[in-house]
Amino acid sequence: MNADIGIIGGTGLYNPDMLEDVREYTINTVYGDAVVLLGRFAGKSMAFLPRHGEKHTVPPHLINYRANIMALKEIGVKNIIATASVGSLNLEMKPGDLVIIDQFIDFTKYRPLTFYDGGENGVVHTDMTEPYCPRLRKVLIASSADMGANVHPQGVYVCTEGPRFETPAEIRMFQKLGGDVVGMTNVPEVVLAREKGICYAAVAVVTNYAAGISPIPLTHEEVVQVMNKNLNLVRDVIFKAAEKIISSGYNDVSCGCRAVPGPVGN
Repeated sequence: MNADIGIIGGTGLYNPDMLEDVREYTINTVYGDAVVLLGRFAGKSMAFLPRHGEKHTVPPHLINYRANIMALKEIGVKNIIATASVGSLNLEMKPGDLVIIDQFIDFTKYRPLTFYDGGENGVVHTDMTEPYCPRLRKVLIASSADMGANVHPQGVYVCTEGPRFETPAEIRMFQKLGGDVVGMTNVPEVVLAREKGICYAAVAVVTNYAAGISPIPLTHEEVVQVMNKNLNLVRDVIFKAAEKIISSGYNDVSCGCRAVPGPVGN
């Protein structure tokens, strides 16, 4: 049981379409169990992990992010492409657009944020100057262009705790801080991937304008509808990116993502 590429599917992306010989595995980790689907694409093994569960039964603040990332690490994943549905704070980023995130601002409150809480694992201060793998980001930008998507090559993702949507006052604050899009799941996922030395990049799908910008109240159904409308495009971008990763090889470490520092004091 081994895979080099992992796909983390967010809202609306629960099934690993285009994979062959798909099998479901429950990976036992020290942080809990994670369900991973393994299949083959272009002759290579690929893992698919539905972030919210197969039927969207896990809310964003209760996702076991550490178990998910640890499970992918244990089966050999070196590259993660994640999806995220987001609300837009930036009028230039319209519903249906794709955003290849390059920075985040963390407004989560209660989630375990690290593998390194002291004790046996020690303490590690991980550099987040470039939180998303620049190599994978370039692949996603090129793949989005290949598929004819309206893609923004960078964007600042504001992560909130959820599961409620944000207030208009919060959205105005996030805009003043430089946020472009808002979501509930990308942190601590991206941080944990870096702590484990896994290249990680995310393609965000704008599903709506955020509260106070949108003229109507926000609903989860609206998010799902827009995500479903763009599902084929997102899948095409992901698998085009996977083709590029496979063709270029897995061992490019020029991005520096896999250079994980050791615990403080060691």
